Amino acid sequence: MTATFNRLRHHFEDFSVGDTVLSPGRTVDISDISAFAGLTGDHYPLHVDEEYGRGTRFGGRIAHGPLTFSLAVGQVALSGFLGDAIVAFLECQNMRALAPVFPGDTIRVRVEIAGAEGGKPRYGVLRLDYTVLNQKDEEVMRFRMVLLARRREPGPGQEGDPGE
Repeated sequence: MTATFNRLRHHFEDFSVGDTVLSPGRTVDISDISAFAGLTGDHYPLHVDEEYGRGTRFGGRIAHGPLTFSLAVGQVALSGFLGDAIVAFLECQNMRALAPVFPGDTIRVRVEIAGAEGGKPRYGVLRLDYTVLNQKDEEVMRFRMVLLARRREPGPGQEGDPGE
């Protein structure tokens, strides 16, 4: 079940472990794959050559793994789940491509706050588990994002961190 959340999140303290969102779907098409190949220079035939793709175990062209990752991150950003609290990307952990994404597949993303560490007075670290699903509710990718989020300003009499 997807929990409700405040789209106006501005600080680390606005998040709780277990907060979850499911993004709307987005259909991946050939133009997405071709544009990604052109943007990145990754013209591997599995992604850009239908005839080559037919001869593979996938039976046709598939989306680049990094394209699926990028679309997943974008879908969560568009959902408003993170508000404007995030100040930096720190790390992506344990990325697994579990199934191919074909042109015409519709993907959506379930993301859950898996961890929240207070860290320093100005920033906290959020650990978010992303699960990318296709239109059949099959997992196609999974990864953990580690993000730096701004904390509320220290109140009067509270110590800040002059090193940040």
